[in-house]
Amino acid sequence: MADLSPAAQAVLNTANNVSSYGPDDCLNESRWIAAAALRAVVQELNYFGITEKNILAIAAELESVND
Repeated sequence: MADLSPAAQAVLNTANNVSSYGPDDCLNESRWIAAAALRAVVQELNYFGITEKNILAIAAELESVND
């Protein structure tokens, strides 16, 4: 897998940690779920210095990773 930015890796790690199947069984699903979650955050939140652009960039990065 391609190297992810620290922010994208943290999101992916969190998604994998809550999966009942673990990171090896559902890595692609975890990336898509994490990206969808970040898009949902953009609709609701824009504080702590994190901008919509930052969040959407992380989501796009997670979606574009090929195994």
